[in-house]
Amino acid sequence: MAKKSSTKKTRFSKAQYMKWYEDMLVMRRFEEACGNLYLQQKFGGFCHLYIGQEAVAAGFASAIKEGDKIITAYRDHAHPIALGLEPKYVMAELYGKSTGCSKGKGGSMHMFDKSRNMMGGHGIVGAQIPMGAGIAFAEKYNDTDNVCLCFMGDGAVRQGALHETFNMAMLWELPVIFIIENNNYAMGTSVERTSNVTDLYKLGASYEMPSEPVDGMNVESMHEAIDKAAKHCRAGKGPILLEVKTYRYKGHSMSDPQKYRTKDELNEYKEKDPLAQILHTIMEQGWIDEKGVDKMEDKVKKLVEEAIEFAESSPLPEEDELYKDVYMQEDYPYIMD
Repeated sequence: MAKKSSTKKTRFSKAQYMKWYEDMLVMRRFEEACGNLYLQQKFGGFCHLYIGQEAVAAGFASAIKEGDKIITAYRDHAHPIALGLEPKYVMAELYGKSTGCSKGKGGSMHMFDKSRNMMGGHGIVGAQIPMGAGIAFAEKYNDTDNVCLCFMGDGAVRQGALHETFNMAMLWELPVIFIIENNNYAMGTSVERTSNVTDLYKLGASYEMPSEPVDGMNVESMHEAIDKAAKHCRAGKGPILLEVKTYRYKGHSMSDPQKYRTKDELNEYKEKDPLAQILHTIMEQGWIDEKGVDKMEDKVKKLVEEAIEFAESSPLPEEDELYKDVYMQEDYPYIMD
């Protein structure tokens, strides 16, 4: 039975909440399917799931504008989906098929989508941090009002490249939002075991970079933080650092036995499940009932099943693809075939 509309005022429109719910549900069910397919050895390599962190992706995607650039690390399946890429192209990339968003050449850790300014997931820890600043430098050089969202994990902040990048980004006032997706563990090592600075947003203080923590389990908070940060950058005030406090419900990768954390800790964070939070809001407002939830689940299930079918039926890349996309021949005519 549908609940009566709540008198509690929401911070955003019905359409926005419903989109957040559907997008986050797609991410959750897609990643669950990925985990099962990996165990079935449908594809190999590394596989880092995003389950539990969906509010981060959904929240940033709703707050940016066309032209903004995104770059992230290797836990990157959800980012292109949040930007509107059909899941089937992400699944095909996982399978190493030619129809994948990186032509089957990148796999799980290297999702690119030029049409949506997804500048890739990157497998080298911390490599995307200076690259993100470089993208922002190009935007400033070309006198656009675009910003670059540069995502990283809590483990990557221990890389020296971060400090070099922060220094230059502040010096040159680059339009970049540095976003630490702090899910508490760098592989199996907790934040507390890597540094005495456990409030990671404070790392910006050395460079006088505006910095703040964000509740990454709440999509509304995430959207508002990105919207505020983007306005800061577009106003020419330079970079900003956000520590997004989130949590992954699965291991670092599919080979992680997760012996470094307790079940009680995991259950504590599951009580803050971002998907459950958004579902509670829309049900409380009377925007969806249990039948509507079942209908949405069926819709998403079909979408994921179609993505798997597309990936499995797509062809592998031809051998000559090894020699393509290595150089930009048009721009560098002196490079010989």
